[in-house]
Amino acid sequence: QVQLVESGGGLVQAGGSLRLSCAASGRTFSNYAMGWFRQAPGKPREFVATISKNGGSTAYPDSVKGRFTISRDNAKNTVYLQMNSLKPEDTAVYYCAARSYSTSLDAHRYDYWGQGTQVTVSS
Repeated sequence: QVQLVESGGGLVQAGGSLRLSCAASGRTFSNYAMGWFRQAPGKPREFVATISKNGGSTAYPDSVKGRFTISRDNAKNTVYLQMNSLKPEDTAVYYCAARSYSTSLDAHRYDYWGQGTQVTVSS
């Protein structure tokens, strides 16, 4: 089992920045590719970013590319999501997830999930 705990969410004005963290415990963190997803009320869960086990490969959807950056520190068992130039449409609950294979854009391919952290961007 892998336990994931997100933090860093909050209320920010449009154009501002937030840095989300996701702390992992329970298994060897470096054995897992990690992903960030988000879900707004009434909408399906949406892929935001993914990073490979060693951090050498990342992927983003066009909606956040150039504004969001995923990174990880395997020594600290933590994955981060730096979010810049935030927009009201980025408002959602943000979840981190882990899978024991390669990176994936598909939420169904992830094995472990955190409880989520709320991000609210005001206009």
